[in-house]
Amino acid sequence: MPYNFVLEELIDELLPEITPGKIKMFGGICYLINGNMGFGIWKDYLIVRMAPALAKDKLEDEFVGEFDLTGKPMKGWVMVEEGAWGNRDDLARWLDIGRSFALSLPKKQPKRKSLEEIYYRTRR
Repeated sequence: MPYNFVLEELIDELLPEITPGKIKMFGGICYLINGNMGFGIWKDYLIVRMAPALAKDKLEDEFVGEFDLTGKPMKGWVMVEEGAWGNRDDLARWLDIGRSFALSLPKKQPKRKSLEEIYYRTRR
């Protein structure tokens, strides 16, 4: 099942400045802020990264569950059903949680391979 493209369009409208920071991951899409994942989309769920203590509290909310793809939940990540982000204001609040958390982390520099590494890998 592909991820929710309508949700992607809503996020891109709300936060156009981070749209270039999208990468495909988990069979969905994740948004990078300063090189750190802040939130994304998996199937029909909004996935949001936050401090583990806040995530534990948010799991008490209706329409919020653990982000678990492998049988081991990811700490500090939650899956949010549409019932919790169905309008723009609610979606903006969730996105702000993920964006704030990503901004609290040290900025990551993009990983760049040296020309030697690229050449070596293409010659094998």
